[in-house]
Amino acid sequence: MRTMTPPTQFSRNRWLAFPKPRPQARLRLFCFPFAGGGATTYRGWSARFPETIEVVPVELPGRASRIRETPFRRLDALLDGLVEGLGSELERPFAFFGHSMGALIGFELARRLRREGLPQPVWLFVSARRPPQLPPKDDDIYYDLPEEEFIAKLRELDGTPDEVLAHPELMQMLLPLLRADFELNETLDYREEAALDCPISAFGGLSDVEVPREDLQEWAPHSRASFKLRMLRGGHFFVAEPNLSLCGALVEDLNSLF
Repeated sequence: MRTMTPPTQFSRNRWLAFPKPRPQARLRLFCFPFAGGGATTYRGWSARFPETIEVVPVELPGRASRIRETPFRRLDALLDGLVEGLGSELERPFAFFGHSMGALIGFELARRLRREGLPQPVWLFVSARRPPQLPPKDDDIYYDLPEEEFIAKLRELDGTPDEVLAHPELMQMLLPLLRADFELNETLDYREEAALDCPISAFGGLSDVEVPREDLQEWAPHSRASFKLRMLRGGHFFVAEPNLSLCGALVEDLNSLF
């Protein structure tokens, strides 16, 4: 069993962005980004949550303040870093939220923590991501596409602004990160384990053709506690827009614990 290191200050932890400590909060909500995204997605979330919940955006290597660090291409290696980086911040109850790639990270991190005898999340929120036990679709592997086809796929997913896609120099800077994130997301060696003890809530976009309702429903077997599924307005990247419905649902579920 791995022992936890002493608590650190958020400002000293490179994994945590935009620290807004709430010493009186009852729990922390760690938020993981989608492929190519960063902690900025969740920068404004704290204002939408009560003082009882401390929103903690997680910054992965290769973006923003960690732009000079090499992004991970394999999930197991990223989980090693997260267990080391977040272990000291798990001294109070916590939950995980992840969108798309971030949902996979949150799920597998919860299972890794359990295997190592470390604290478990009190709730797992997964958004816009098929559960990992489902076989990949025939066209689900994008990370090694030729550049023109890869960029066309980014445009189809509608998660990268058109002005960025039309900027060749900027795209050359972003492509290594995007390819690394897609590779991490698409090369999972999934292994079956017992269901988690915490509740799981899944979210999907009503206009998301990549992750339909019936796929999201398949997260249910991963919880021994309870499962909820909510479909919200928007496509695959509904999380990137101001979404009061999403934040309200998270608050509703977490408040049910108190």
